[in-house]
Amino acid sequence: MSNQTQIDQIVERVERLLLRYEELQRTNELLVEQVGVLTHERDSLKSRLGAARARVDALLERLPESNGHAAKNTVGTES
Repeated sequence: MSNQTQIDQIVERVERLLLRYEELQRTNELLVEQVGVLTHERDSLKSRLGAARARVDALLERLPESNGHAAKNTVGTES
């Protein structure tokens, strides 16, 4: 095998590696962007969940104490 053939093969490999590197860079940028979007969405959902929990807790506080006990007692007597 001549030196020129070996050099051509090395050049071809390096060019393929550079292309692959550029593809991976673009893929990584897209994934980083996706992570940002999903992180924002997660934080928004956590905030909404917290607000919903607070509303449910507020509603539970407004329930009369006797209704809570009556509901528990009737569930156990349905046999």
